[in-house]
Amino acid sequence: MNPIQEITDSIRSIICQALESARQEGWINFSTVPDFVIEVPREKGHGDFACNAAMLMAREARMAPRQIAEIIVKAMNLQEQEGIEKIETAGPGFINIFLNNQWLYKIPFEVERMGESFGANRQQHRKVQVEFVSANPTGNLHMGNARGGAIGDTLANILKYAGYQVEREFYINDAGNQIEIFGDSLEARYLQLTGHDVEFPHNGYAGQDLIQTVRNIIRHYGESLIDMPQEKRRAVMVEYALEEKVSYIKKTLLDFGIEYDVWYSEKRLHESGAVQQVINQLREKGYIYEQEGALWFKTSSSDEDKDNVVMRANGLPTYFAADIAYHQDKFQRGFDWVINVWGADHHGHVNRMKDAMEALGYRREMLDVLLMQLVRLYRGKDLVRMSKRTGTTIALDELIEELGKDAARFFFVMRSPDSQLDFDLRLAAEQSQENPVYYVQYAHARICSIFRQAEAAGISMPPVATINTSRLKEAEELALLRKIADFPEEIRLSAQTLAPHRIARYVLDLAGLFHSFYNRHRVINVEAELQGARLLLMRVTGITIKNALSILGVSAPEYM
Repeated sequence: MNPIQEITDSIRSIICQALESARQEGWINFSTVPDFVIEVPREKGHGDFACNAAMLMAREARMAPRQIAEIIVKAMNLQEQEGIEKIETAGPGFINIFLNNQWLYKIPFEVERMGESFGANRQQHRKVQVEFVSANPTGNLHMGNARGGAIGDTLANILKYAGYQVEREFYINDAGNQIEIFGDSLEARYLQLTGHDVEFPHNGYAGQDLIQTVRNIIRHYGESLIDMPQEKRRAVMVEYALEEKVSYIKKTLLDFGIEYDVWYSEKRLHESGAVQQVINQLREKGYIYEQEGALWFKTSSSDEDKDNVVMRANGLPTYFAADIAYHQDKFQRGFDWVINVWGADHHGHVNRMKDAMEALGYRREMLDVLLMQLVRLYRGKDLVRMSKRTGTTIALDELIEELGKDAARFFFVMRSPDSQLDFDLRLAAEQSQENPVYYVQYAHARICSIFRQAEAAGISMPPVATINTSRLKEAEELALLRKIADFPEEIRLSAQTLAPHRIARYVLDLAGLFHSFYNRHRVINVEAELQGARLLLMRVTGITIKNALSILGVSAPEYM
């Protein structure tokens, strides 16, 4: 059920019929109807919906847009159009459509019927993979990982609600140069902590978490690794540390409300021979050439100003080569749409990856990359750089411990991914209506409180089928109904535009409309028919808030 889409589809049909009638009457001449837009105007005085068809037809029809708009309105038979109150022409040629409230009065019955599935669209056959976080398993999860986790998981929830078959994936970077450096770092710390005078690598991982990992290795193996051949010693330590780090990542992300369907190992990708195979495949297609002993991928994108190495002169594949093989594997697993959530510093990698997929025979639009900007942590006006516990940057598990999952997730997804996020720890911890997540959760708790008060007073909501929703005439009531009706369309648009922040903004607006209603009107102990209608309005408002929060990975408490 998507009432907004149903209405816009109906309006589109009415306008197309009117245009055909006008052509038959000889009032206007055209060959095809353009792909016009029906949208909600910014200003309420311009109607419930507005259409730009007349402006798009002006050149072919050789008429002024305003004149075309007037012809379209003239050709409409409004007496046969249920729900339309009036249609006006405005400005340079907009057609503004005003609806009566009858369509809004149907909304509560549908929401009540659908319950937790309200907002969900019809099942689609497209298989979508969302890959996000994919942090190097060499340290703690930082704020960029946290934002990527909230964005990626929320986006996956939105796509699932929109009807897609969705799979979440974490790519474990357990091969390549960073693992070599990881091994160097582990070995140096192990030798230092067992009394040996060795220098720590200048490019090593110097965090306190790595020292703790090495202490765990010592507890497990003691000093038995000292006499091992270096290669074997490093392999044992890396295996132990990777298992520990991946376990930490899994637990932390689970605490953050994220559960992956697949954990994909880069190491296994190399061991399978897939990296060499994809290089050979690209070479056969003419996209690989040799220069100075290295193999280069020939870029085809106008946005790329240089080619990229896929095999170094020493015979080792680059990260780019492994990434090409990994993305080919995604499509070979049957995904129709692959979405990656990356940091903004990966901007230059997007087009070259699309080029590579296109070279392998996939359409560019099958791969989308959502780039996210940095996160800055504040306490009030003070910038927070270091964790008091570790002396390094604050990790995700510390943030969850301080704020809880709900506040952290809501704040990370509140802003568009392409905007820098200033995260105020003090505000996120406040139990006040200045705190956005508290504001929304408090709306849900208030609704639950209304029903508890009604029960205590011996008042129950009448059978839904008997409720007269047309008693809801106040501006605040109609605004709530209209906002609730928008929810399925918000889901559709959020999925289409990869914009998870739309749902956070939507539920904030809905909570604001509820609080406005609550502060002006009583629900119980009013005239019986009105009381029944308002109880149903509260029920469906609560359902919609809970569904939206669920998509964001945030709880909807009944008490606060």
